[in-house]
Amino acid sequence: MSEKTLLLCGNEALVYGALLAGCDAYFGYPITPAGEIIECAAQKFPELGRTFIQAESEIGSINMVMGAAAAGQRAMTASSGLGISLMQEGVSYLAGMEIPCVVADVMRSGPGIGNISVEQSDYFQVVKGGGHGGYRCPVLAPASAQEMCDFAFRAFDLAEKYRTPVYILTDGMIGQMMESVTLPPPIEKAPPPTYSLTPGNARTNHFTSIYLEPDVLEKKNEALLAKYREIEANEQDAELWETDGADVVFVAYGIMSRLVKNAVAELRRMGIRAGLVRPKTLYPFPTKVLKKFVAQAKKFICVELSGGQMIEDVKLAIECARPVNLIHRVGGKLISVEDLVAGAKAAI
Repeated sequence: MSEKTLLLCGNEALVYGALLAGCDAYFGYPITPAGEIIECAAQKFPELGRTFIQAESEIGSINMVMGAAAAGQRAMTASSGLGISLMQEGVSYLAGMEIPCVVADVMRSGPGIGNISVEQSDYFQVVKGGGHGGYRCPVLAPASAQEMCDFAFRAFDLAEKYRTPVYILTDGMIGQMMESVTLPPPIEKAPPPTYSLTPGNARTNHFTSIYLEPDVLEKKNEALLAKYREIEANEQDAELWETDGADVVFVAYGIMSRLVKNAVAELRRMGIRAGLVRPKTLYPFPTKVLKKFVAQAKKFICVELSGGQMIEDVKLAIECARPVNLIHRVGGKLISVEDLVAGAKAAI
């Protein structure tokens, strides 16, 4: 871990970032295309005297995370869509108990087993909560191996700041793409998080989540909703790419944001003023940023490797003040730069 710059795939970079961010424990179960995460964690965590356990299932993994995080450790797990589905009850408990942790989802095609190719169809599952009870989790969307490393720091910081699970949502292409990664300096030993009471919460701890009295549960849930409003107000983030003067604004994340950048360059060579807003946070969605382009843009184009999921948040963000077109593919196929350019020209 002493090297400053390494050639890593995105999944490996996530593990390096988590360790440098002070992660104490990794609990997981193998699944493609997230396999390099557990393989790297199995090597690196024990090398550094930290805890690694391959659980018997994804259900076991998230419950091990719950126990370690409740004891004050920085804990994480990772999976793909099928495994994330199995973890949903545990994530709902973590959100209700306000226990910080990090969960990475390296998306593959579905539904069902689908295949192991790149897709972005877990957006609803992760960004909209996933489990029961109306909870929300911050969701970070890295678009490079470097960001897979860097966002681990941010994920743990957000988790402890708001006492909540935090997702890192990426796709199989970013997870397995090899890139140069500059390692950030490690933090000192992270202090154990404090568990002071959420305002309005009548309980004396955060490690149980059953509320037999409706009035008490209402106060608890209202306090959670207030926390989510605070996250939405303070944590929105996006990258702007060639947006000065853009009257066609693409919105894309993950691997598709990188292909959109090439399409923007080609469209600008053609005299079409295109730009990209890349959400770095999918929850909270960067509504404030997108709203600023309503007066300027004639058209928004949402690009997704799904049937259209993020597009709903784009429309809500701009309050349907401008047309929003969808360019998409499913089944594990990327959208080519040529198809993006053709789609943009057809839209305008």
